[in-house]
Amino acid sequence: MTQLLRSAVPIMILLALATFVAMTNGPALALVLVVLIGLGSVPFRLRRNFRDAAETETPVELTSAGVSRRRAMKQLGLGGAGLAVPAAIGVPTIIDSWKAEASASPATGPGGRIRQWGMIIDLRRCDGCQSQGTPPQCTLACIEGHFAPEPMEWIEIYEAELAGGGTQFIPAPCMQCQDPPCVNVCPVAATFSTPEGPVLIDQDRCIGCRLCMAACPYDRRFFNWGDPPIPPEALLADYSPEHQAPAKKGTVMKCDFCPEMARAGTLPFCIQACPNDAIYYGDLEEDIATNGREVVSFSDYLAENNSYRLKEELGTQPRVHYIPGHGELVGRDRETEGRMDTRWPWIERVKGAVTWQR
Repeated sequence: MTQLLRSAVPIMILLALATFVAMTNGPALALVLVVLIGLGSVPFRLRRNFRDAAETETPVELTSAGVSRRRAMKQLGLGGAGLAVPAAIGVPTIIDSWKAEASASPATGPGGRIRQWGMIIDLRRCDGCQSQGTPPQCTLACIEGHFAPEPMEWIEIYEAELAGGGTQFIPAPCMQCQDPPCVNVCPVAATFSTPEGPVLIDQDRCIGCRLCMAACPYDRRFFNWGDPPIPPEALLADYSPEHQAPAKKGTVMKCDFCPEMARAGTLPFCIQACPNDAIYYGDLEEDIATNGREVVSFSDYLAENNSYRLKEELGTQPRVHYIPGHGELVGRDRETEGRMDTRWPWIERVKGAVTWQR
């Protein structure tokens, strides 16, 4: 009876309005209102019928927490039709643990503000490790620290020609864009931006469509075409999107910016290994950066040394900044070309390791 009275209230109000219109504006307009009232009552009846059917016929499904699926959807504001599509295509919900873990405890500075990790690469100090007589040490350290399978070089050293002759070496990690095209195109939200800035990939969600690889203008994503050649010890690692080990077949991987190391007060592998201290890692929010030997003002170092970012015109807003140079501060002659090839330290003891070219 209560539900009947509640459904009838709007109709009674409209009838009263029709009577008033008939007395003041004539019966024609009142007739129109009566027709509208008749049509308007249909949704009230349908809604009541559907609600009654749902309450009597929909089975109650208990979850591990003892809450029915129907009640949970109602609390989240999701209807059955609205939930069907996200579940089918893999769009994340609020209960996705991977995103909760990556976002739950971001690093904070002295003022309580969330850290915003960034990187400065001083090309005046980078000689591609020619002075060491070795392959680039930053690349090797990253490979060993992340068990990155061959031929992935998450921080790759490119040799580029200079306009006036000679060459320079350009270390290229993931640019950790603030407006990342890869995140925008991923159909299952397997790649995402964290509160601290780094863009991560969850291989547990990745479906291997490689749309993110096509969207990345820096060519900094890699695909595991087969069973990745990795050392046996990688299988002992606890997988996390922040430390993508062990590698998984049919998924995309890349530089993760080592946020878990930064939160623990340790610099990323590439910076620790650089013999010329060419790479700085820092917090844009607190305006500090360090290469492990000196601490500088992030903004001042960029402004005073004519910094730039790769492909800035695309509007991706990379967090990796470069100081122009060709290794002159560490004695490199720009006419000295070539660097030693990268080698994966475990390649000879991993069965089935195969090198492929992009």
